[in-house]
Amino acid sequence: KDGTAAGEPPPSPAEAQGRPVSLRKGQSPWTGLPAPLDSRAQALTIDCGQGRPRKSKLGAQPEPGEPCEEQLELYQLGPQLGSGGFGTVFSGMRLSDGSPVAIKRVARESVLQWDELPDGTRVPMEIVLMEKVGSGCHYIIQLLDWFELPDSFVLVMERPVASQDLLQVLLEQELLCEEMARWLFCQVLEAVRHCTACGILGDLKLIDFGCGTFLQERPYTQFAGTHGYSPPEWIALGCYHGHSATIWSLGVLLYVMVCGSLPFWGDRGIVSGQLFLGHQVSPECKHLIRWCLAKHPADRPELEEIFCHPWVRGRRF
Repeated sequence: KDGTAAGEPPPSPAEAQGRPVSLRKGQSPWTGLPAPLDSRAQALTIDCGQGRPRKSKLGAQPEPGEPCEEQLELYQLGPQLGSGGFGTVFSGMRLSDGSPVAIKRVARESVLQWDELPDGTRVPMEIVLMEKVGSGCHYIIQLLDWFELPDSFVLVMERPVASQDLLQVLLEQELLCEEMARWLFCQVLEAVRHCTACGILGDLKLIDFGCGTFLQERPYTQFAGTHGYSPPEWIALGCYHGHSATIWSLGVLLYVMVCGSLPFWGDRGIVSGQLFLGHQVSPECKHLIRWCLAKHPADRPELEEIFCHPWVRGRRF
C-alpha cells in the first residue's frame, strides 16, 4: 500500500494514560472516554444504535423491530493505530475467541462514495469493496464485520499479529535491500492482481479501501489517493485510466522501497518525468522502475508483464 500519513499518529487520550479503552454497553466508543478504569480488563460493547437491522457475520440476523440488544457485538478496544482523512483505526480484541482485530470508525459526513450491498443496503463504498474482494487473497485484509451507528460506520477487520505499516518500515530503515523489496513487492502484485480480477481499483496486506472504487474502462476524473503517487496524465490532463495509473503507483512504490524517497517532488517533477536512480539499484530493478514510470501511459507494462519481469523473478539480464 502507499501508506497513510507520515510519522507516528498522535496518541489517543487512552494511549497518553497508558491504559486500554473500555466502554460499557450502550456507550459509543467514538464520542468520549469513560471514567478511569482499574487494571482489570473490561468488555467493550459497541452499540449499533437504531440503524437498519442487518446480518452480522458473527451472529444471527435480527428481525425488524427486535430490540437493539440483538445488534450488539463485544470487543475490547485498544490504543489508536492511526488516523487519516477517511477514518480512525484502533487495535482491538474479539472477546468471543480472543482474536486480534482492527476497529475502524468512519464518520458518516466524511463518506464521499456510497454503493449498495447485494441485499440493497446502502453503505460506504469501502464496505462494498471489501465485501467483494472477500477472502480470496492472503495479502488483502479481511473485513470481519461492520456496524452502522447514527453518526458513523464501524468496520471490524482482521489484525495480523506483529505487523507494521510499510511506510513506518521505510521511515525506520530509509530504504530496503532489493531482496526484501522484491519479497514485499511480489505480495503487493498478488494483491493488486486479485483486486483487478474482482473489478476493483485500489488505492504486507492491502489494508485501506477508503480511496478505492470499481475498476472501469473509461477515464477517471477524480483522484483520491496520495498525491505523490498520482500519474502525470492526471496532473496534466485531469484524467487517467485505472490500469495504467495502477502501474505508475507500483513504480513509485518500488522506487520508494529501494531508494528511500519519492521519485518526483511536486507536480512539475511528476510531469517532467526526470528520474534519478542511485548506483545501489541493480540494472534489472532500474529497468522495471523506468518501465512502470514511463511518462506516456501506453508505454507502461501490463500487470502480468511485471510478474514476468526478470527482476521480479530474481533473474539478471
